[in-house]
Formats: sequence, C-alpha cells, structure tokens
Amino acid sequence: AFVILDGTLLPIDRIAADTPYYSGKHKRHGMNVQVLTDPFGRLLWASPALPGSVHDLTAAWTHGIIDALAATELKCWADKAYQGAGHPVRVPFRGRRPKRWKRRHNSSHAKIRCLVEQAMAVLKSWRLLRKLRCSTNRITAIVQAVLVLHHAST
Repeated sequence: AFVILDGTLLPIDRIAADTPYYSGKHKRHGMNVQVLTDPFGRLLWASPALPGSVHDLTAAWTHGIIDALAATELKCWADKAYQGAGHPVRVPFRGRRPKRWKRRHNSSHAKIRCLVEQAMAVLKSWRLLRKLRCSTNRITAIVQAVLVLHHAST
C-alpha cells in the first residue's frame, strides 16, 4: 500500500501588494494545496490552503504529512519538490544525465505519479477552482466542499 503526494497552486485574484500569495514559480497569486491520492488515482485528502509563496515541502511539513507517513510506515511517491523529506517519501533521482538504471527508475516513478496528476486535473476541472474570487480564509472550506462533492458524484 502506498499514497501519492503532490501540491498545486489554486489561482486567486489578488494585487501585487499581497506578496505572501504570489508564487514565484507560477508567476501568479494563488493558494498552495497538498493532495493525497491512492494507488488508483482517487482523491483521498486535500490539505488546508496555505499562501502561494509556501514551497510544497514546507507545506507538507506544516500539515504533518511527512510525520504521519513515517508513523504509519506508509510509502509515498512524490515529485522532486519533496527532495529531502525523509524515508517515507520516494522522489526521482536528480541530474541532467543520470545513469541508465536511474533513468529507468525515474521512468517508472513518473508512470506511478501520473495518477496524481490526473486526479489533480479532475479537482481543477471544477470551474469554481479555476480562479477563486473570495476571501483567502474561505478557500480551505471550498476545496474540502469540492472534494466531498467529487466523492458524492463518483
């Protein structure tokens, strides 16, 4: 048994003065949400939203995801953003030209992780989450409501 972890940025309507919500990676304002899926790509859990400037690994530590995975001895597959998370989180190898066995490992790792990318696309297919125009205090409740509605519709 294992889970797949990934983070996403949900875009919000903010101005340049709101720097905590600005993601330098995505070049836009947003809220960072961490998502866990099962091996079949079904959404299991969505974290409370953090400002967009928070890195995925910091968000995982803030929400206690890494500690919970270590305590339950549950394996987790994640992308390179979680490099240095520790034993329960498996990440691909870094480098421009890795050895052949590292390339094979990264290829199989990507095949497993594609399930969480599909689940993230399903979550973002809800029109409400394409650009949030509400208070940042309400975004966590909106994401959790969308997750419940998604589970009810499937």
